[in-house]
Amino acid sequence: MFKRAVLFGLVLSPALALAQKPAKDAAATGKPMKSLDSVMVKSIFYSALHEKVVENFPLATQLFSKVLETDANNDAAMYELANLKKMQKDNAEATRLLERATAINKDNEWYWIALADSYEKTNDLVKLENVFNQLIRIAPDKPDYYFDKANAYFIQKRYDEALAVYKKIESITGPTDDLLGQRSKIYLKQNKVDKSAEEIEAMIAANPGQIKYYLLLGEIYNTNNYKDKGLAILQKAEKVDPNNGMVHLALADVYRDKKNAELSYQHLEKAFAVQDLDIDQKLRIIMGYLPKFPDPDAKASALELSRLLTIAHPSNPKSFAIYGDMLAQSNKLKEARASFQKSIQLDDQSYAVQEQLVRLDLGENDLDAAIKDGQNALSLFPNQAWMNYLVGVAYLQKKNYPKAISYAKNATTLEFQDKELLSQAFSALGDAYHAQGDHAKSDESYDKSLLHNPDNSYTLNNYAYYLSLRGERLDKAATMSKRSTELQPNTASFEDTYAWILFKQKKYAEAKVWILKAISHNKDSATQVEHFGDIMFHLGDTNAAVDNWKKAKQGGATSPVLDRKINERKYIE
Repeated sequence: MFKRAVLFGLVLSPALALAQKPAKDAAATGKPMKSLDSVMVKSIFYSALHEKVVENFPLATQLFSKVLETDANNDAAMYELANLKKMQKDNAEATRLLERATAINKDNEWYWIALADSYEKTNDLVKLENVFNQLIRIAPDKPDYYFDKANAYFIQKRYDEALAVYKKIESITGPTDDLLGQRSKIYLKQNKVDKSAEEIEAMIAANPGQIKYYLLLGEIYNTNNYKDKGLAILQKAEKVDPNNGMVHLALADVYRDKKNAELSYQHLEKAFAVQDLDIDQKLRIIMGYLPKFPDPDAKASALELSRLLTIAHPSNPKSFAIYGDMLAQSNKLKEARASFQKSIQLDDQSYAVQEQLVRLDLGENDLDAAIKDGQNALSLFPNQAWMNYLVGVAYLQKKNYPKAISYAKNATTLEFQDKELLSQAFSALGDAYHAQGDHAKSDESYDKSLLHNPDNSYTLNNYAYYLSLRGERLDKAATMSKRSTELQPNTASFEDTYAWILFKQKKYAEAKVWILKAISHNKDSATQVEHFGDIMFHLGDTNAAVDNWKKAKQGGATSPVLDRKINERKYIE
């Protein structure tokens, strides 16, 4: 609430507090102490300080209380005890003790600072005002106390009184940006935009090369619907410093509000070319385009701005990381990979960038690169489950099943919460075990995959297909396969699987419906055409069956019994 850099950043040394202890106020009560009592009080006090230093707060509290039992007006003990009470969240008792301490010793600055903190916690602005008056009385040359008093007035909407305090501060410090900002804020609260502008115009006149004042004035005009004045002052700032990135960002905002997208973007480009402009601010602007995707103009703008980022910040890995993201969003995968590689060269400690690179390697079917990049990443981040899974997938596609199993297993042991990852990793294990002919482990892995995600369409399809190849649990296979077609309709491979299972169940009419769907969604699959011939044979149309078998052969089908089917005009397993 209040500016406390000075007030609450300082802690009075307890020993110093005792040493500075003044004579008791005449209004204070308590019997006079004997010499022996005084020695005993000092001994107890210093013992209490020691316990406080070693953080034995309960004993320290007890000892400071004992001091007050003997010397009821010991303001130093009251102060120390009040601080302990604050630590114990007993603000009411702390406030009472500090009020007593300040009544006894009216000139101890630290007592009043502590009391101000207590009143601030209870938002007692009336009492706070008196505390600030006392602090100003004690230290009339400290501007922070005046700022606190003005803030109290501001909170109470006593704006003219706050302005008067700021005038007093200016007589101590001279004009400052803090004063400018505070006075401007009050004028805006009073709907005196002109007065606020006058303050800043005076600063511009005195400091014509200080762009921050132009920006402040432009912001005031623009946020208070004086758009033309805001634009004019920013254009003036641009003439003063054409390479100021903040000015170009402000102009971009103004032109965007005016629906002039072309000029807005031009100033964004100029801002992004400025090296001194904070890269994180630029990144936030680029990220602001993401909700506008897939608008091609938004994509193009984000891509170009991120490219400019790499020019302005060629040694910052963030620039190449975001450029890689935008290239990937624009389906420029080769260039995206290069940008991610550059980011990693500059700093290999960003796991997210490492994962993006490996995903692109896999997307481009560059399995060797995926393995190399993935293993490099795992040398730095060995406990990343997703990276283990991705490397496992690369080995699976290379048909290196032992390696695939090893990495996929790692993924399942490193992650317990991410159900999507667990489902995918167990699915990969199912594929690898099937390829090795270990049907028991394959089925177990697929079941675990579906346990974590019952709607993993790829698991459903593969599991169903492999069961049908073995002629096992065809009802379960059919249920899973049908579900996969519901999850991803119009997917030819899934439709072909379902048709094949129906065929194995001797449901030839239904199988025909689904194989025709598959062929319509993938006209180049010779295997599906061969399956269509198989189905037509069992539906009693031998001529149609042979015609489709011949088409399949012409299309490149490599079934070992295809020639026999054609020559013998019958279905052969």
